[in-house]
Amino acid sequence: MEKKPHFVRREFLPREVPSISLALLLAAVLLLNALLYLYLNKFYNSLGRVETDPGLCPFGHFKLGALKNCSPWLSCEAINKEVRKLKRVGEGAVKKVFLSEWKEKKVVLSQLTNSELKEDFLHGLKMLKALQSKHVVRLLGYCEQQFTILTEYHPLGSLRGLNETLHIPKYKGMNTWHRRLMLAIDYVSIIRYLHSSPLGTLVMCDSNDLDKVLSQYLLTSDFHVLVNDLDALPLVNRSAGRLVKCGHRELRGEFVAPEQRWPYGEDVPFEDDLMPPYDEKTDIWKIPDVSDFFLGHVEGSDIVRLHLFDIHAACKKKEPAERPSAQEVLDTYRKVLTLLIREAAMPGAREML
Repeated sequence: MEKKPHFVRREFLPREVPSISLALLLAAVLLLNALLYLYLNKFYNSLGRVETDPGLCPFGHFKLGALKNCSPWLSCEAINKEVRKLKRVGEGAVKKVFLSEWKEKKVVLSQLTNSELKEDFLHGLKMLKALQSKHVVRLLGYCEQQFTILTEYHPLGSLRGLNETLHIPKYKGMNTWHRRLMLAIDYVSIIRYLHSSPLGTLVMCDSNDLDKVLSQYLLTSDFHVLVNDLDALPLVNRSAGRLVKCGHRELRGEFVAPEQRWPYGEDVPFEDDLMPPYDEKTDIWKIPDVSDFFLGHVEGSDIVRLHLFDIHAACKKKEPAERPSAQEVLDTYRKVLTLLIREAAMPGAREML
């Protein structure tokens, strides 16, 4: 009889140890989920910070770099007197762009290239003023009479140089599926912002091929995406029956949406007047191709593509009305990021449980 208690202890000890281990594992999972929730909550709050007040300055003002006070947008007189051109860094159909200096700070000065395109230039300026937000390059000043715009300088340049930037030793640590997916989220956030902007539903028309799309956006030093070129941003107004056409020439290729291509076949010569207009769902069609560029070919990027397969297939629906909204795409991207971060943080946890 005296050995029985000893026998009982020997029988139950092996059962208690796994129970304790399981409890500890569950506690670890709960703690990790709590930390993950706090991290993602902070991340999404940063994505959702006030969109119409960059730098916490009132409309018509800006704050540059480490400056504590907001300054009003620079006038023609201030630009002519205080801004010094350093070198030309780019030129397009509408603007030529100069790296410049204002009060010992690098800035970008854009000037009209072709007087026949002044309406495009002024439209871009109008959009830049009206859409100032965390998604749009910061406006520092302008001079309509001289067709001049002054904006914030971002040394990493346009998204066309993303892969080259990520191969620079200083930035190699950023070349991960996680960081690349966050850049894709930034891009889709911009499309969502344009589709629900203070001005209404705007379509990003300077997007007839991947290279053109990438040239419209900037990469910031803290690895976020800003839209930089707003010259071609027409308004969709369904209630008024207003749709858009991106230019007056025939668009070709798989990158542009089906509704942007000439619908009457090769035997019928293209005529702009016969080309049907379309809506903002052209931007949705292009999201998978742009995101594919963002994701690149790093470890884990194919897993991200797999998780995005269904939403990207929906983006490529031939009928525009069947494609998801930019908000639905953005929601899916964020869910995938959350899921993959959780799986990366606790590899094998499911099997252990």
